Amino acid sequence: MSAQPMPFDERMADLVPSSTAAKFDRGIVLDGRLDEEVWKMSTPAKDFWETFPSDTTKTAYDTEIYFGFDDKNLYVGAICYVPGTDFVIPSLRRDYRAGGNDNLTLVFNPFKDKTNAIVFGMNPLGVNREALIFNGGESGGDFREEWDNKWRGESYIGENYWSCELVIPFTSLRFPDGDTQWFFNSYRFDTQSNTRSTWHRIPQNQMIMSLAYMGTIDFIGGAPRSQGSNLTFIPYVGGSYSRDMENNTPAEWTSNVGGDAKVGIGSGLNLDLTINPDFSQVEVDRQVINTSRFEIFFPERRQFFLENADLFGSFGFSRVNPFFSRRIGVTRDTSTGEALQNPIYFGARLSGKANDDWRVGLLNMQAAANFENGLPSYNYTVAAAQRLVGARSSIGGIFVNKQNFGDFTDSTETNLNFNRVAGIDYILATKDNRWNGKTFLHRSFSDRDNGDDYAHGLNLEYRTRYWNVEYDHSYVGEDYNAEVGFVPRTGIFTTSLEARRIDYPENPGVVNKGPFVNTRLFFDPEAGLTDRDLFTGYGWSYGNTAEFSLFGGYRYIFLFDDFDPSRTDAMPLPGNQGYGTYRAGFEFRSDRRKKLSARVEAVGGQFFNGQSYELSGGINYRYQPLGSIDFRFNYTYIDLPAPFAQTGLFLVGPRIDLTFTKSLFLTTFLQYNDQIDNINVNTRLQWRFAPVSDFFLVYTDNYNSLDFNVKNRAIFAKVTYWLNI
Repeated sequence: MSAQPMPFDERMADLVPSSTAAKFDRGIVLDGRLDEEVWKMSTPAKDFWETFPSDTTKTAYDTEIYFGFDDKNLYVGAICYVPGTDFVIPSLRRDYRAGGNDNLTLVFNPFKDKTNAIVFGMNPLGVNREALIFNGGESGGDFREEWDNKWRGESYIGENYWSCELVIPFTSLRFPDGDTQWFFNSYRFDTQSNTRSTWHRIPQNQMIMSLAYMGTIDFIGGAPRSQGSNLTFIPYVGGSYSRDMENNTPAEWTSNVGGDAKVGIGSGLNLDLTINPDFSQVEVDRQVINTSRFEIFFPERRQFFLENADLFGSFGFSRVNPFFSRRIGVTRDTSTGEALQNPIYFGARLSGKANDDWRVGLLNMQAAANFENGLPSYNYTVAAAQRLVGARSSIGGIFVNKQNFGDFTDSTETNLNFNRVAGIDYILATKDNRWNGKTFLHRSFSDRDNGDDYAHGLNLEYRTRYWNVEYDHSYVGEDYNAEVGFVPRTGIFTTSLEARRIDYPENPGVVNKGPFVNTRLFFDPEAGLTDRDLFTGYGWSYGNTAEFSLFGGYRYIFLFDDFDPSRTDAMPLPGNQGYGTYRAGFEFRSDRRKKLSARVEAVGGQFFNGQSYELSGGINYRYQPLGSIDFRFNYTYIDLPAPFAQTGLFLVGPRIDLTFTKSLFLTTFLQYNDQIDNINVNTRLQWRFAPVSDFFLVYTDNYNSLDFNVKNRAIFAKVTYWLNI
């Protein structure tokens, strides 16, 4: 089989492919085989286009996707043609990421806004995944695989093909009641032909999950209808043993009972309720070595906060964000740096589509006091709304309120009586995805004296086949205070310009290559220009999926205050002076289709008034399909003149995944962090004994890396059950 290349024409991306979904008068046998006659009643989504290693041909090994529906379910069947059956399947764990293995991903956009989508995926061994895409799918951070819902799927491996069938209840979807057309796209990774392909043609310089490029599904013989106010109850029972050896406290035995409820309101809105939620099963954060002056961002992983999370959490920029859900119910142990749960009494969230043009969200959570960390009982309320403007753009508003319900109010502003943020955002996304951007204006309020409490930002990105250019600036007032947000730096104006040239050489071994440059300036309202960065480099993407880049540049940092970049209580560098440094490095990522793959990055050069060298990366070995070993490491050597820091900082974090079956998983995560003198051991056993119903057993230990004495130890057990009422 072969496909003929043709010159790339961006107008081809405007051609919208179409398919149909037929009304089924009976169900199917869910075995992945597609041998029922009813599948032939629909017009399939087929004739996929390559997006890697080229984007100028239709794929030689096509995919055919068929659709059907009845009063309760959406049915999907797919046939994926392949040159052989030597598949890459890293493990049997569900919710895998698409890169580096064989799989098919289905992207549904029922409201046709090209902004938010629901994802379902299958691989040749019948391993399932589901996820949410938001913000148009324009970056890797717009994909949340932690989201969970109830559906079924099976796969079958035949001769020169593999196939799959899915049964998705309409109660697990959000869609416009009675609409006869949805938007849809699909992308597929085939490791044997070394291709990535999509149904709607997507240019190679765009994200493969971009929602700007969507085909259609037309429902023939009817339309999906709402099931009314459906109710799902998810109770849990849990217990734990824990002991703090470092503070010599007695062992503590606890038991918990609580649960969540999901109430479908119409076909577009969902009411989520939780009482005494417990998140002990959530995987621990990957630690990092932090030599900067500011807080590190860790993503939200808790299931309750994930659906429609973008409606609440994507206002502003990533570092000027008025609402960050991890501020609710999570504090941080000051001795280990580990995140700790701060109990939540109850919470409710109403979110979703009010109609084709409006998305609305209202969240309220009541957290318990944490006396050890000096936290009162806070109530958190967030209201957000977003209106579609034009094809894909939108305008939205947010209001965040953090209210002190305790008696910890003091004059040091540690626990204010209230903290509030109000803001408005405009998001630009053109139909052809050539222009994307955002502008916002936010203001904070509290019971302290008001000052410069505004934040503003503008971002604009221009994308063509050969150029990606992005400009942004943001201003954060000295008194802007978003306690429920993520704003690591205030009293600053920063502006940046980035550009990348993309060339597509005729050499089949190189997919694309090109230079890039980025510059960023920081201004203090009183001191003027303080920090500045200028970096440039050159990158190559290869036909075997490997990537390589070289980079270097200049950075100037002005320290207003004394600062120890090693964060090891060494002698701090003197403040009120600037430090200019030149640094260079490279990054390499090998072919992820191989059983043994690696990523390595090396950076070195001047660092404040001395030198530093960093080697980081990871080595992954898969023993498919039983699991994989992902060994991540970071070594940073800081060499400052005496009496300042001269030290090497290690961070080693091997993660061992063992999947006994498609419903029984064991993960062991070890982290040795020399910067905070901590060794963390986290082992999690998950048994999915019924759809979206799990038993978890989690063991965690923290040791002092200097003397290997145990700091604290805990074991958790938890059972959840998904019950449709």
